[in-house]
Amino acid sequence: MSFLVHPLPPLPVFVRKEYLYDLEKGHGEFTPGIWISVKSSQYKALYFETLLTDYGALYDKLPISAFVWKTDHGDLLPLDVLQLWDCFDYDITVVQKPLLSRCEFFGKDRKMHAGEYKFTIDTAHRDKSILDTNFSEHDPEHKSFNVIKLDNGQFAAQPNNRVIWRDSSLIPDKLETPDFKVCTQNYCVETEPKWSVGHTDEWQYKTHEENS
Repeated sequence: MSFLVHPLPPLPVFVRKEYLYDLEKGHGEFTPGIWISVKSSQYKALYFETLLTDYGALYDKLPISAFVWKTDHGDLLPLDVLQLWDCFDYDITVVQKPLLSRCEFFGKDRKMHAGEYKFTIDTAHRDKSILDTNFSEHDPEHKSFNVIKLDNGQFAAQPNNRVIWRDSSLIPDKLETPDFKVCTQNYCVETEPKWSVGHTDEWQYKTHEENS
């Protein structure tokens, strides 16, 4: 797990140039780049660092709405549709989950948006000496960010509960509608006071009851 910044799998992108000029100019123009890292600052959108290959420059702190993977893109979605939740903490990890590929997410615009899964960004709060002021480890509220290369040319970062996954060999064409509830439990196993092995230092320990 990294603090604040995590390296990314190299992914070619185009940067919308207005984001390089503080939204003042460059609208409709693009420059090629490669994602280098992602930054998680609590209460902010994900920030991506990009190697701008035409300039030999690293440009930091751009939201996911600043990027497309093709310049002949479709209608562009706003940032708050592409990423539903702000970052939960500064401690992050990046994983590529197995088996996942084609998918679609249900956006705030009440439309389905299809694409290809790339990787997942997740958060935690590892330093218990620092007050945890967010929900990275609160089960009912925690969300991960599945980064999706959208068919319209953009990228999105969506939680599990907004994404439907497709796989030709595993998932049928006609899907059941999930009617699940949010997990409100905090599952633990060391909850039974009658179960204890504190009386012994034997390697193959047993409780009093198991010894009797």
